[in-house]
Amino acid sequence: MTKEIQFKESDLIGGMKEALAHAKGQLTMKTTKVPKPARVMTPASIARLRRTLKVSTPVFAAYLNVTPDTVRGWEKNRRHPSGAALRLLQIAEKRPEILVSA
Repeated sequence: MTKEIQFKESDLIGGMKEALAHAKGQLTMKTTKVPKPARVMTPASIARLRRTLKVSTPVFAAYLNVTPDTVRGWEKNRRHPSGAALRLLQIAEKRPEILVSA
């Protein structure tokens, strides 16, 4: 069984018009700088960040939308934050007011 692909000629024509405008110099491509991956944080740096914010483990966990057990695990080196949690910790380190006001 073959899958039928929906085709919209307006999408094709719109893309061709954009390509033509770009070739004529009327349209430029936007370049976006993507931030470097968040650096790994040590248990001590996570605990120091929490103490700097002057909040308890449950409150810090609420700021990050994780459980208090997760924060305890990070601080005791049983677990390691990754992905979005690392990025949030990085933001909290650089601009704590953003985390607190959210």
